Amino acid sequence: MKIENIKIRNFKSIRQLDLSFGQINIMIGGNGVGKSNLISYFKLLSQIINRNLSLHVARNGGANHLLYFGSKVSPEMGFKITFENQNTYNSYQVRLAPNTDDGFYFTSESIGYNSGTKDSTYSLGIGHNESLLFEYNKSDSNIYGGKKGISHYVIKAFEGLKVYHFHDTGETSKMKQTGDINDNQSLREDASNLAAFLYWLKERHINNYNQIEKTITRIAPFFQGFDLKPSALNPEKIRLKWLEKGSDLYFNAHSLSDGTLRMMCLATLLLQPNPPSTIIIDEPELGLHPAAIHLLASLIKMAAERTQVIISTQSVTLINQFTPQDIIVVDRKDGQSAFRHIDDGELVLWQEEYALGEIWEKNLIGGRP
Repeated sequence: MKIENIKIRNFKSIRQLDLSFGQINIMIGGNGVGKSNLISYFKLLSQIINRNLSLHVARNGGANHLLYFGSKVSPEMGFKITFENQNTYNSYQVRLAPNTDDGFYFTSESIGYNSGTKDSTYSLGIGHNESLLFEYNKSDSNIYGGKKGISHYVIKAFEGLKVYHFHDTGETSKMKQTGDINDNQSLREDASNLAAFLYWLKERHINNYNQIEKTITRIAPFFQGFDLKPSALNPEKIRLKWLEKGSDLYFNAHSLSDGTLRMMCLATLLLQPNPPSTIIIDEPELGLHPAAIHLLASLIKMAAERTQVIISTQSVTLINQFTPQDIIVVDRKDGQSAFRHIDDGELVLWQEEYALGEIWEKNLIGGRP
């Protein structure tokens, strides 16, 4: 399932939002306009359905910090997300109010289904502190022709929604450390299991693995290939190692530049055989050479043939590789974040002479500081 539409009310800088998504969605805008807040929304939703709302809110400054201009201005926060699969739709909707402990409780939680001929909405309850979605799924009696209930498909849709962040490439980054070789079910959001996942691809999906290696050589000509195998001292552990052309020495992730390591993560994410149904990445161009950004754009387009991609960026080079239909412009107006799709008609004449990123630089479509 892919995300068809989201509705947000009173979350961080987003006062009111009703936004639809396509297969490729590139958010552009100046610093502090709210791009990262939209990505935070997806993270919060994932924490809600996994019953981690209280902990997530505490770690992110409390309920008052997450409400638009605090609880005095925004006494309640609301979300609705709609997933689409072959013209059928499942939705999840919540309303949250702050409690006396600077956390939230549910003033409503519901799920929905729409096929064009049938429209159903079911309440999961009110007044609870953590989501009841999984509890409802255990006893869901809404059976359509022997199929599983609505809650099953809502849960499945959320399982296919993944937010990735590869910014941490410092000395203590988990992707540089020794990890469990069996931690390979999926690439983790911070690529902390990069070595184990690549090793699994090498053993089970060699074509994808070879494609990833070839992609890395295009932006790092010195790179000969990965050297992935279980630790000699502990076969349950593995570490990211690689070979350099013209050398018989083995190198680990500490010998890679930040940009090269991030590109390894991005190539692995976008070229894997079974990607999540929706991939969300905050500023994937960080630390990449312009040539690598061109390559990244190609990888995004290839991945979008199999999955939905949502990205925030400030890279003119990256934007130049896409069409106006792919762009979501984000501005800060009247103290709140405003998101909008570009109208093709407003760019017809400009596109005859300028690339899309250049048009953005000229502040002709908004999204500038």
